[in-house]
Amino acid sequence: MTGLGAAASMIYTPGKSQINLDYMTTEDLNKYLRSIIEVDEPSVDRIVIGDPKTKITKIGTAWMPYWKTLKEVVEVGVNTLIVHEPAFYTHWDLDADNSDYLRAPIPAKDNYSSVVNEKKKWIEDNGLVIIRCHDVLDKVPDWGIPYALGKGLGLANKNIIKSKKFYNVYEIEPTPAVEVARNIAASLKVIDQPGVAFYGDENYLVKTIGLGTGCICDPLDYTELGPDLFIGIDDTIRTWIQTTFAEDTGQPLVVINHGTSEEFGMQSLNKHLKETLTDYEITHFRQGCGYRWIN
Repeated sequence: MTGLGAAASMIYTPGKSQINLDYMTTEDLNKYLRSIIEVDEPSVDRIVIGDPKTKITKIGTAWMPYWKTLKEVVEVGVNTLIVHEPAFYTHWDLDADNSDYLRAPIPAKDNYSSVVNEKKKWIEDNGLVIIRCHDVLDKVPDWGIPYALGKGLGLANKNIIKSKKFYNVYEIEPTPAVEVARNIAASLKVIDQPGVAFYGDENYLVKTIGLGTGCICDPLDYTELGPDLFIGIDDTIRTWIQTTFAEDTGQPLVVINHGTSEEFGMQSLNKHLKETLTDYEITHFRQGCGYRWIN
């Protein structure tokens, strides 16, 4: 990758860990992110909003571009934020034309559209650029979303015994399912998941754990890999399908939050960028579990 800015140029060569720039635009950064691994097109990985020619001052990373997070980002002087999920309530952000809230009845559609316009104006008025890194981070091997989740749960890449696109199965020491669930819950405390949902037989002896990639984490999609215990995501699981099946068969299912499952991957991306773009201050805005547990 060459020709990255008037004051400096960058050549990205696989295997090189250091890229030092005096001048880089948001367009350059987006190109770098897209160079990490090839993904299917069209992709949501792009500059979602903001001027591609903006000179980067500080870089931020966050799983979800909540408005409260964007305000925090601007307050600390970050002008370029890399996120995993959409800012405008639909997978294709401002390019969406017939999905999610856009299919809702008119009152709901009008409410959402009003907030979209208000949030869009606020982002533009504050000179913030938002870059989406979704498809790349889901696919990149070793430190992408599924691998980072495994590491966050104390599972090592060397213990992966089966894989397919977006899914891995890890071998562990034989452990009762309820103890595996407790270990998972303990690992997730650091990112504010207050516990996990468990379905199935608590005494089921678990020798393998299967998990997927963010919203692509449905036991129905990786049953052929044959894990003893499935990890599923709350955005995917249906209580009349996967959870009832787990209760009827006893095969354990642990359900965690979508934000929880991808926080570790965003931290991995932040670490990668710090090791690569050494001339820039790069801040991670930790979010973790997307809800508060109220007792």
